[in-house]
Amino acid sequence: MKHKDGKPISQPDKSSRTVPMAIMFVVLCGFSFYLGGIFCSEKDRYVSKEVIKAVESRKETAAGPLQIKGITFPECSSNYQDYTPCTDPRRWRKYGVHRLTFMERHCPPVFERKECLVPPPDGYKLPIRWPKSRNESWYRNVPYDWINKQKSNQHWLKKEGEKFLFPGGGTMFPNGVGPYIDLMQDLIPGMKDGTIRTAIDTGCGVASWGGDLIDRGILTVSLAPRDNHEAQVQFALERGIPAILGIISTQRLPFPSNSFDMAHCSRCLIPWTEFGGIYLLEIHRILRPGGFWVLSGPPVNYKNRWRGWNTTIEEQKSDYEKLQELLTSMCFKLYNKKDDIAVWQKLSDNSCYKQLETPDYYPPKCDDGTEPDSAWYTPLRPCVVAPNTKLKKLSIKALPKWPERLHVAPERVSDVRGGSDGAFKHDDSKWKARIKHYKKLLPAIGTDKIRNVMDMNTVYGGFAATLIDDPLWVMNVVSSYAANTLAVVYDRGLIGTYHDWCEAFSTYPRTYDLLHLDGLFTAESHRCEMKYVLLEMDRILRPNGYAIIRESSYFVDAIATMAKGMRWGCRKEDTEYGVEKEKVLICQKKLWYSSKQSSR
Repeated sequence: MKHKDGKPISQPDKSSRTVPMAIMFVVLCGFSFYLGGIFCSEKDRYVSKEVIKAVESRKETAAGPLQIKGITFPECSSNYQDYTPCTDPRRWRKYGVHRLTFMERHCPPVFERKECLVPPPDGYKLPIRWPKSRNESWYRNVPYDWINKQKSNQHWLKKEGEKFLFPGGGTMFPNGVGPYIDLMQDLIPGMKDGTIRTAIDTGCGVASWGGDLIDRGILTVSLAPRDNHEAQVQFALERGIPAILGIISTQRLPFPSNSFDMAHCSRCLIPWTEFGGIYLLEIHRILRPGGFWVLSGPPVNYKNRWRGWNTTIEEQKSDYEKLQELLTSMCFKLYNKKDDIAVWQKLSDNSCYKQLETPDYYPPKCDDGTEPDSAWYTPLRPCVVAPNTKLKKLSIKALPKWPERLHVAPERVSDVRGGSDGAFKHDDSKWKARIKHYKKLLPAIGTDKIRNVMDMNTVYGGFAATLIDDPLWVMNVVSSYAANTLAVVYDRGLIGTYHDWCEAFSTYPRTYDLLHLDGLFTAESHRCEMKYVLLEMDRILRPNGYAIIRESSYFVDAIATMAKGMRWGCRKEDTEYGVEKEKVLICQKKLWYSSKQSSR
């Protein structure tokens, strides 16, 4: 990841300044933070010990913690109940239609940001709890019937009374996802023995594929854009299945290279062979060596299916041959094929990648101009990201099988600034103590009250790893301005994404039961205003959902004040070590209805 160069935060020299001058310094810094300023001075974008020291030095003065006046945030209008700021259909007309660019992230400028609380739909009910939620949800929580009407013959979902039911169907498996995945497991034995742990489903529908894989020990990121299918990702998250808004268009997906064990497309309508195969090149980038790409639908099985695809058998044969040629040129090999499913494997030996350096070969091997893991607003490139030959334990075969890989220090930890096997093990041990303490402070953790969880600024995924036996899943978020640790998260068999918390997250409102952050404001308060981060947390948190905010004592009171203005109830607690310089806020978002709606 790239980082902005800058001078470290300067600290007050107590020997050369009087106490009144120190107080003035602190007040000015706090005021600049509240306005979203640079927070005293330039700072290296890595999470730095210098920040903690600066906070401690402020506390040593007479000024005390940051104080702000109480504020009450108004309600957004009811037509913002499903507001996704960076993928807002209201703004699509401003962007081009080429390669569906308008469906990518386009965040509003600061002067257009909403400073209001997103209301739930009229008649909203607390979500049905896992595992029952996998098969049914309240209609009023996601009141969109387009998929039900347009895909009724494919059994994605159906409406019965006050509920949507999810029979487990899909375009290529209308009679249920179970037998479809059974066939896939016959083609890929590694799906059964822990070899394959992480997967991505592009064009996921309502995420029935990813939902079925949960019980098979495979954790899937279900991906779909906000489009005319109306709330595919919202349905997935309402069901309690991991999902994120996204599209392969002109920008890289927000994931590190060589991370997913498997990628899947079930007639996902992505034009894989167009634009020089650039979408396939992105799949190649995010798949680890030895990983599998699974395609069902056209042009697979064209000999038997071409009549139902409104085309000719010659056209489908040509499309399949072109696809096979492209995949071979990218160092994929056809691994297995039966009926409607074809499986390709990304090669892990270096011999194929060497030939990409031949002049005029397409696609060529990527040069060193763009880091393989640079994936936050990074353009797609028409080249192959070759695996790093220095990494010997990157391929599927070299990794320990699940669940052993969860607590083994990955090879890529040494690529992280300050990373090492010792640092990894210390982090793992630290989170065991923290989670034990968190469960005392918030007994709902580990119960059916909490299913969808986000760790907003993880390092190695220790928070998620410690909760692995609880009936929940965790989206691990690594700041696009922090050290790149997300590859380590994936090597452990966990999932996550890059994100910049000065912008809105790629999800619908009311999609997470628990948000956890650890020193986020301390690390990044110089970059964006605290209230926007908190309002975004409110947008994505479900009513009655929780937030665990672990912060320096300098910030907690100001955070609690703003949280009260968002109709949250918070209490301040000690950390597991009982130190004064750091506190934990346990907050719960209240269920409320818009004053312009009925609560039914």
